[in-house]
Amino acid sequence: MILGMTTSTYTQIHVVISLAGILSGIVVLGGLLGGRRLDSWTVVFLATTIATSITGFGFPIHEFGPPHIIGVISLIVLALALVARYSFHMNHSWRMVYVLSAMTALYLNVFVGVVQSFQKIAALHALAPAQSEPPFLIAQLAVLVLFITLGALASIRFKRGAGATP
Repeated sequence: MILGMTTSTYTQIHVVISLAGILSGIVVLGGLLGGRRLDSWTVVFLATTIATSITGFGFPIHEFGPPHIIGVISLIVLALALVARYSFHMNHSWRMVYVLSAMTALYLNVFVGVVQSFQKIAALHALAPAQSEPPFLIAQLAVLVLFITLGALASIRFKRGAGATP
């Protein structure tokens, strides 16, 4: 039992929150690429992505491992995104700090989604049961390259677009 719920129920809630974070993050990324702030979507993205990281720590811990390290890193970059967005209002270099930290948080959420997909989806698990096989590594490399490319484009376009005015 976790917070009075079965582990299965808690896991389902965590997954729904994670998917909401990823989907809202994709919408926010689209806005950044178009030079738009999308304030309401940003709130949803940041809140659900923070909730994803926090609920990840609610699972029974037998040892502190890679999922926990990713959770800590995610919370750090999310804190940076919050400070850049709401304390410094994305003024000057804080605009780029916001974009890069928000996109890093989204990347980490997608990274974990790929890991979970290879663990839970039978067809993917069959391709890479140890998650060290080429299909898994190629998938993670493709996600990384995609996010580096989109993050760089978002930084450039958001700086030039309507998002450039606080």
